[in-house]
Amino acid sequence: MTNADYDAQDAARLAASAHDHLWMHFTRQSSYKDSPVPTIVRGDGARIYDLQGRSYLDGLAGLFVVQAGHGRRELAEAAYKQASELAFFPLWSYAHPQAIELAERLAGYAPGDLNKVFFTTGGGEAVETAWKLAKQFFKLTGKPMKTKVISRNIAYHGTPQGALSITGIPDAKKYFEPLVPGAIKVPNTNFYRAAEHGDDLEAFGRWAADQIEIAIEMEGADTVAAVFLEPVQNSGGCFPPPPGYFQRVREICDRHDVLLVADEVICSFGRLGTMFASSKFGFVPDMITCAKGMTSGYSPIGAMIASDRLFEPFRHGTTSFPHGYTFGGHPVSSAVAMANLDIFEREGLNQHVLDNEGAFRSTLEKLRDLPIVGDVRGDGYFYGIELVKDKTTKETFNDDESERLLRGFLSKALFDAGLYCRADDRGDAVVQLAPPLIIGQPEFDEIEQILRSVLTEAWTRL
Repeated sequence: MTNADYDAQDAARLAASAHDHLWMHFTRQSSYKDSPVPTIVRGDGARIYDLQGRSYLDGLAGLFVVQAGHGRRELAEAAYKQASELAFFPLWSYAHPQAIELAERLAGYAPGDLNKVFFTTGGGEAVETAWKLAKQFFKLTGKPMKTKVISRNIAYHGTPQGALSITGIPDAKKYFEPLVPGAIKVPNTNFYRAAEHGDDLEAFGRWAADQIEIAIEMEGADTVAAVFLEPVQNSGGCFPPPPGYFQRVREICDRHDVLLVADEVICSFGRLGTMFASSKFGFVPDMITCAKGMTSGYSPIGAMIASDRLFEPFRHGTTSFPHGYTFGGHPVSSAVAMANLDIFEREGLNQHVLDNEGAFRSTLEKLRDLPIVGDVRGDGYFYGIELVKDKTTKETFNDDESERLLRGFLSKALFDAGLYCRADDRGDAVVQLAPPLIIGQPEFDEIEQILRSVLTEAWTRL
């Protein structure tokens, strides 16, 4: 259906049904007690449209997902064609052509010898898979005590029990504890609020990497299986790695026989201008977890990509990896992923991001003249804008102020102004941007103008 197909009666019916039956994710259901749930019915390019026909610039690519833009008919046609031929078959001791071909293609894009692809239905499952593989690998290779994982403060790695343990956001975890034991946290790479070396980015990066080695040694290297890191950490507002950070982490992991997992659920498939962000930052992990942009969101899929070394113990005898998902590597999702990657190559989406990331950054940097904007940071088409009470002291907002600013005003005001993005306080207060990879300067300017207007009003409300 298009916007024209929905009248006022349809809108009222859907609003009532959403209130009565739909349990939305990460949502305060009470927020919509007296107002209808914003309902998106259509997308086209970089824009989305609601029930009333209003247009919004999609500044978050849905949820860091819709890389190639909305309304790509060839992706819908790929799903239709595959569903007509083979709608479903599992990868449990059997295969189908689309999963085989997609695995080969992902292995070709991946750095180093990451050649083995284990399909999931999403990113959290991919992270869960990586931790389970790390544990079993070390049991098979004579180091059964190596079970713990290290990740960073405020980092988000998913909602399954294991992935949630790896997640570094206390409020996301507290209601579900006790979680899987053995998940250790270290500082992230938020240079804006550097605890050490706040005047030297490279020194700060080395300090942050060294905290991983300290944690390994404190826990005992014979108990630590893996380090999970996003190339650019999302939660907290887009923390890029300082120069040399990942090279140092790679050295530390090698020295202690600890696996390095690049959680690229957000950062892969063009978000930073490369198929895999590990390649952009010049390091080779032992595993990559990915999802989101693999199909541009047109069908769900995820993957854990492992090195040949990790697969070696499974090549022989009766050994298997007793783990899997019914819909992992789904034929329709695999076919859509192949078609999406065809678009990437045919239209040069990665190069488009590389060619325009500087313009995107410089356009957002104009917002630094606002008293509420403390920092603008990120990479590629992936940015966070940190909001502060005082630019000089970097003072952030207390809980009540954050509640009023982010949930009470900013989220709705930005949406009403025509920009769908995220106002977030998992960490300090930020506005996050990750638009479809197809946009350019006109959309950059639109984003900056809407943010300028709304953030200026927000400042007057403090």
